[in-house]
Amino acid sequence: MPDVSDLYERDFVRWSEEQASALRAAALSGTNLPLDWENIAEEIDSLGKSLKSELRNRMATIIEHLLKLQVSPGTDPRAGWIETVRRERLSIEELISENPSLRATLADSMSSADGKARKLLEIGLDRYGEWSPTMRRAVSAIHMSENQVLGPWLPQSKTGHEQ
Repeated sequence: MPDVSDLYERDFVRWSEEQASALRAAALSGTNLPLDWENIAEEIDSLGKSLKSELRNRMATIIEHLLKLQVSPGTDPRAGWIETVRRERLSIEELISENPSLRATLADSMSSADGKARKLLEIGLDRYGEWSPTMRRAVSAIHMSENQVLGPWLPQSKTGHEQ
């Protein structure tokens, strides 16, 4: 196991998982220190889980906005959707750079984020009277890869040019 203080600096998520596991193991060893071992371990574990949740939420925002760019007839909000996609991608790059072990969770995060994004898309487009059975079918036919979500890809505009 690498030096724990070094791991703390290089990958907080992995550090929190390892520390939670170590605390649980220490609790089983029968130490007489008056510590609430399980709850301390749970709190440390939850710190890493919150970063995984942040990753999923940022991915959901990207997917939602990429879907809007593909299916919404709205023109005024397009620049804002593109800006949001780019901002969230940069935030994810930073999050993964600071916590490399999150890279191993991308496929699971993508799956969870996709479902959430589609629900948010329906809520948002319905608010503006854009949601319909035809729109639902169009959206259900769209499948995005991890590279499309996290890479530089943007959908074609309504005029057929990449944005």
